Amino acid sequence: MLNRLLPDDEPDDLTVRRGQFHHLVIGSDRVVCLARTEAAAARLPERAAVLRTLSGLDLGLRTPEVLASSSEGRGHDVDGMPFLVLSRIPGAPLEAGALDDPVVADAATAQYASLLAGLARAGTDATVRAALPVAPEGRWRQFAADVRAELFPLMSGSGRRRAERELRALGNLPHITDAVVHGDLGSENVLWEHVDGLPRLSGVVDWDEVGLGDPAEDLAAVGASYGEDFLGRVLACDGRPTAGPTARIAAIRGTFALQQALSGRLDGDDEELAEGLADYR
Repeated sequence: MLNRLLPDDEPDDLTVRRGQFHHLVIGSDRVVCLARTEAAAARLPERAAVLRTLSGLDLGLRTPEVLASSSEGRGHDVDGMPFLVLSRIPGAPLEAGALDDPVVADAATAQYASLLAGLARAGTDATVRAALPVAPEGRWRQFAADVRAELFPLMSGSGRRRAERELRALGNLPHITDAVVHGDLGSENVLWEHVDGLPRLSGVVDWDEVGLGDPAEDLAAVGASYGEDFLGRVLACDGRPTAGPTARIAAIRGTFALQQALSGRLDGDDEELAEGLADYR
């Protein structure tokens, strides 16, 4: 199947990466997404529809385009393995330690702030708002209820106490839906090329959880990936008032492991479940 979907690549030249929901087989100009669970496979047609919607919107950045899909009956494997074939966005995540160079950090800060500002602007566009899902009111209350029902039986006593503290912090979050939120804007999903020794943002991948919501979610992912110092630089560059977003960012970031574990539990993905619950057992 991969020979058919990636005809211009030799098997030894392919790179395989594990995402939260998919295995990614990366060729020279295409990426094949293979669902890790049956639940993720069932969501592939929805993922393709979202990516097609994004490609028609002016977000000011490059997003993957859908080139083929098993649900469309093209190139279907004999075993019925579902897949998506996407265009490959050039570039790679920033290397570890790259932001230790203040010149590089300045360049990355400005571009991250521009990316987030573009997503915020897109959230006010009527066409965009009509095309993307809106975070439901009561979302965090439902998340807390699901964590208690699904994950608490798998935790130690100290793990449940820790989780309760993190879930209580969600109780004060306002219902905000005024920006396009990527949903997983960590370092692995933001790709860069290097021009004259400086990073240039080339595009963003993995839009599985995109919707209209609180930009604090994406800022929390920035802080989790790059640390508080870089997050503070992005906030200052963006000119945001510090107090409100900072409290929301901290509350959301504190639940990242629980979010991963709950997704793993509901999808039947034991690896994601175990990784998310590692500090709660």
